[in-house]
Amino acid sequence: MNAQQLSVRLMKVAAHVQADAVVADIGSDHAYLPCHLLHNGGAVRAVAGEIVKGPYESAKKQVQAEGLEDKITVRLAPGLEAIEPSDGITTVTIAGMGGSLIASILEDGKDRLKGVERLILQPNVHAQAIRLWAVENGWQTVAEEILKEKDKIYEILVLEPTEEKVELDAKQLLFGPELLKQRTEVFKEKWQREAAQWKAIAERLENTTQTEDIRTKKEQLLEKIALMEEVFADENS
Repeated sequence: MNAQQLSVRLMKVAAHVQADAVVADIGSDHAYLPCHLLHNGGAVRAVAGEIVKGPYESAKKQVQAEGLEDKITVRLAPGLEAIEPSDGITTVTIAGMGGSLIASILEDGKDRLKGVERLILQPNVHAQAIRLWAVENGWQTVAEEILKEKDKIYEILVLEPTEEKVELDAKQLLFGPELLKQRTEVFKEKWQREAAQWKAIAERLENTTQTEDIRTKKEQLLEKIALMEEVFADENS
């Protein structure tokens, strides 16, 4: 992968960046995504944020190699602290992390999201945590995608701010309001995989000493299994 040829998942993320955006890519690694966006007209300026020194140095070298030092600022900072008010950021991308970590980054830095018009988020797992954060903080889902790359399944969530109260039920939080409408073959594969794991874990817990924590975890798994069965029952009805 390089700035000219992104992975499938990053190409999907890039496709949701609106023309003339000012992008902050958080956890930018080699800064391939912002470099690609600048080369292909998906952004006019960008910030590449990295918390780890090694990837930060890699990002700086990549930006220099692409001749984009005047358009991409690389910053060593945790999460959204890479964004400064003077940047005029309109779009934030965060890709390749767990959903719980992405939600915590958004929560810790939400004061830096003023003026941001779009969040494009690609969690590797636990997208539910992001949806819950969005509901609690005035963001609505405007698009979702699910894709498979090298036998791994990824979700992409696109959020925009809203003044209206957003409500998602348990199924929408877990599976995604837009993905529930689409119900693609990859969607089905993902949740069949998940359900098999949940059932195996629940069975193991059944044969474990029943502490309060064990009972709570088992109940949560059974609730998710029931939701999944409802979704697939709807599919077959």
